[in-house]
Amino acid sequence: MNTDTMTIGEMVAENYRTAPVFKRYGIDFCCKGGRTIEDACATKGIDPKPLLADLETAISVKDDGDVDYTAWKLDRLANHIEDKHHRYVEEATEQLKPFLDRVAKVHGDGHPYLIEVRNLFYESAGNLAQHMKKEELILFPFIKKMQLAKDAGEPMPLPPFGTVNNPISMMKAEHEDEGERFETMSELTNGFNPPEYACNTWRVSYHLLKEFQDDLHQHIHLENNILFPAALELEREPVV
Repeated sequence: MNTDTMTIGEMVAENYRTAPVFKRYGIDFCCKGGRTIEDACATKGIDPKPLLADLETAISVKDDGDVDYTAWKLDRLANHIEDKHHRYVEEATEQLKPFLDRVAKVHGDGHPYLIEVRNLFYESAGNLAQHMKKEELILFPFIKKMQLAKDAGEPMPLPPFGTVNNPISMMKAEHEDEGERFETMSELTNGFNPPEYACNTWRVSYHLLKEFQDDLHQHIHLENNILFPAALELEREPVV
């Protein structure tokens, strides 16, 4: 990406992760997307160097690749889920809300489903915030204690909730609810594919929603298919 010659609109079109950066600096990438970074920064009287550094960071985001999470100890995996996926949900939620609000306000009269998508995301974001707190304050700390007990060759700690399966069952049910909510959003937006006439804000909103859904799928996979089954097995494991 040539940040010297490309317009801001072209940069956002090429990599939607740049959009929240421009928004954070108060630079309009939609209606005034035909400017270069140099022109936009000169107009606003800001130093382009921090902006360019943040753009480079946003563009360099990589996927996890082929990491074998099944080989990780459960305390490490739980920490990873918190540090990567829980923090992502918090940050992406704050990025997405103003985009969805703007799109619903400007285009909602002609496309009522955009208002529904905005409302569904707000509902999902609120539920996920509560869900993650329950994991971070109740379930994950207990799983980490179980791993520490195993490493020390000590008996498993007694869970305050009867069995670790009880909170796990609740978390899995909530995962299913949010997965279905995002599936509804995907159906309403044609798989998060914007129409040809969509403005940049509209397009970025869809890109960010798709990225959010992809991260949520990975997030839920790590919990439902790796962390939770291993925790249930650990609870049943005799001390050697």
